[in-house]
Amino acid sequence: MEMTLANVLPLAFMAVMGLALLAYVVLDGYDLGVGMLLPFATDAEKDTMVSSIGPFWDANETWLVLGVGVLLVCFPMAHGVVLSALYAPATVMLLGLILRGVAFDFRVKARDAHKTAWNRTFAAGSLVTTLAQGWMLGAYVTGFAGGLWPTLFAAGIAATLPAAYCMLGAGWLLMKTEGDLQRKALAWGRAVLWPMALALGAISLATPLVSHTVFEKWFALPQLFVLLPIPLACAAALFAIHHVLHTPRIVNAGYGWIVFVATVAVFLLAFFGLAYSLYPYIVIDRITVWQAASATESLAVVAVGVGIALPAIVAYTIFMYRVFWGKAKALTYGL
Repeated sequence: MEMTLANVLPLAFMAVMGLALLAYVVLDGYDLGVGMLLPFATDAEKDTMVSSIGPFWDANETWLVLGVGVLLVCFPMAHGVVLSALYAPATVMLLGLILRGVAFDFRVKARDAHKTAWNRTFAAGSLVTTLAQGWMLGAYVTGFAGGLWPTLFAAGIAATLPAAYCMLGAGWLLMKTEGDLQRKALAWGRAVLWPMALALGAISLATPLVSHTVFEKWFALPQLFVLLPIPLACAAALFAIHHVLHTPRIVNAGYGWIVFVATVAVFLLAFFGLAYSLYPYIVIDRITVWQAASATESLAVVAVGVGIALPAIVAYTIFMYRVFWGKAKALTYGL
């Protein structure tokens, strides 16, 4: 391919959009997972769990805004197709995010009689948001095809994502908490490990069956042997998670972060596998990256803004995590 702005800029913005959405899935994924785990903790533990994500959860959603913004501005044709097909689940996701936002603030300031209701609302908003995101991903991978099998595939991913996010949340709590809550996080991680692993395996096998394009990319030779390290690395990451979760002394020695990092590795491997499967399409089998892109002149102007905003977001995110790192304590608000 000739190295011209018309060819390179759409790929660059596709990479920015993909990495922004990956950052959102990982960063907002763990706080959605913590939210879904909230009903299984005591009242005091709930305060600590919310405190562990308090400084981060709002900023984590910045990456979703960036990813969707790039899709809207840089790939308007794809934006119309994607959001038209996903209007209902996107609306449900936004409602879930609104529930979380309202419940997060009100649970701290509410009277004791109402605090339980806001805790349940926060957990429900987390679950609804996760299910909607899973359905959207499943529909996107199938190219928004109708019929029984694509619908079942989307439903399968929707059912899988809560377990994956709960594993991220459990790994986060292993790093950020101690004592009884940390031991509970170990138990929660063990509870969702096998559902997550089995569901990921089933979806990995089903994806080539619902998409001929994906099948050709993964099972033709010699690509099959070149891509083999991806599932092997994923299996190694799952084994590391299993080993740490079933060996509490590793967590007590300060290595609970392995669970979180290994789960993030699974997400990264899945992301790169999906990116390889879809390329060069932005809507599989329908619209390529270059067909969907805005005019080259428009992309060049947008590149200036993204070149300023993206480093600022990355720097702020790193700074925020450095400032608020350490063990979490119960969250309280001054009145």
